[in-house]
Amino acid sequence: MCPKFKPKSILITGASSGIGKALSLQYAQDGIVLHLCGRNENRLKEVANLCGEKGAKVFTYLFDTTDEKEAQKAILSAHKNKPLDLVIANAGVSGGVLGTDETPVSTRQIMQTNVFGTLNTVLPAIEMMKKRGGQIALVASLAGYRGMGSCPAYSASKACVKAFGEALRGQHKYKNLHITTICPGFIETPLTDKNRFYMPFLMKADKAAKLIKKRLERAPALIAFPWPMAFGAWLGGALPTWIALPLFSLFPKKEK
Repeated sequence: MCPKFKPKSILITGASSGIGKALSLQYAQDGIVLHLCGRNENRLKEVANLCGEKGAKVFTYLFDTTDEKEAQKAILSAHKNKPLDLVIANAGVSGGVLGTDETPVSTRQIMQTNVFGTLNTVLPAIEMMKKRGGQIALVASLAGYRGMGSCPAYSASKACVKAFGEALRGQHKYKNLHITTICPGFIETPLTDKNRFYMPFLMKADKAAKLIKKRLERAPALIAFPWPMAFGAWLGGALPTWIALPLFSLFPKKEK
């Protein structure tokens, strides 16, 4: 039976709202050091205060993950404050949260945040953690199992994150650095607040965070949920293109 991982020093990007906020609150307790990263100063302070009230020691880092130098600086500072046991690369956006359809401009913004923001978090974390060991989790999405015409930039960016996480897992298979890719379905966050269509198996952020925290203790290669949607996403990815394209074209688009 695999030992459980009990991280004491945890860095979370996108910690000011959504899953990142919920994960911060799940991990917050006496003896835990949280390094919370975000772009919105007021929201980040609010989350930090809530975590502090639960007994955690909290450091905050205000930066945009698309800024490579600032991201590296923040992660280095966090590692110096308390060597990192777990890094969760969670920061991400979608067309809906940007307030637009996936135009050429928003497509680049989505890719910059979801892909390069993840790279800017994960790559320096690996360099700082590979000798000591630990865990790195990359938050992708079930939307990354198949390119979807309803959100091409979002699904492509999450497909990239998913493949990158899987590849890193293989690269570090025999080392003491454990890589996990997380693929949630619909979660109640600012990313889904603007959706005006039915979202099957919509899950509250605190429930999703509790599930992620529990499963990360076993450091699996993949955490995909809820299982009916995960199975559907896997099946959708396995379907031949001539079936998948007409089927996925029926999915509703994000509204402005």
